[in-house]
Amino acid sequence: MPAENSDADIATPRCRWSLALIFGFAGLVQLAGPGFVRRAYRRWDYPPKFYRRAGLAEVLVAALLADPLTRIWGIAIGAIVTWAAVITLLNNRQYVWSIPGIVMLVALAPASLAAGM
Repeated sequence: MPAENSDADIATPRCRWSLALIFGFAGLVQLAGPGFVRRAYRRWDYPPKFYRRAGLAEVLVAALLADPLTRIWGIAIGAIVTWAAVITLLNNRQYVWSIPGIVMLVALAPASLAAGM
């Protein structure tokens, strides 16, 4: 009789894939550079076109999270990218907008614990 999957065995891959999708979508939006993204980066005093670098980093994180061999690198780089975004938002007194980033950081913890799965 095959062993049944526990909720933890199912939730961890869902968490990793959800994170990869979120990073991928956010990266593609930033790479596209719609007006609201460009205005936000300008308001935060980042150099012109910096949003493209951030978008590229997020797409890279999504790709790394999708591959089991590079997942730990995706988690590490994703944590750095997300931490920088949260710090930027907090420095600009956008406390409510920093909450999703904090949730992402919390979600990266179980993904890092199960990186070998």
